[in-house]
Amino acid sequence: MLPLSLLNVASGSPLLVELKGGDTYNGRLESCDSWMNMNLTEVICTSKDGDRFWKLPTCYIRGSAIKYLRLPPQLLEKARDEGLDQERQGGRGRGGRGGGGRGRGRGGRGGRGRGRGGGRGRGGGRGGRGGRDGGNDQSNSNRKN
Repeated sequence: MLPLSLLNVASGSPLLVELKGGDTYNGRLESCDSWMNMNLTEVICTSKDGDRFWKLPTCYIRGSAIKYLRLPPQLLEKARDEGLDQERQGGRGRGGRGGGGRGRGRGGRGGRGRGRGGGRGRGGGRGGRGGRDGGNDQSNSNRKN
């Protein structure tokens, strides 16, 4: 299970957040975004050495500063159940462009279709050598040598 999907289920639940600097925040998760930035309410902040405490009504924590998260154990079961429900409804919603599974190159780009030069390799420029037409480029046929 991915941590972000677990946090999305945890909205409204109590949790403990330890930052890389050592401070800890105990509070109720209000919201969380895709970078794990989170808003907590009813927060008690504890200093790194554990001798100072602050009570805060709300707190914003940047996701890149988080070292450790502790969630209630019931939340893991709840998230697992919601994940199973989503699978039954039609998968995870991944995939996107492309035609048909593995082994067909990059999605949506079939065949040649890469401009003047054709496929890979050398040549294909505006000059008289190496193009697909064997050097008989019409745009350069009137050029004086």
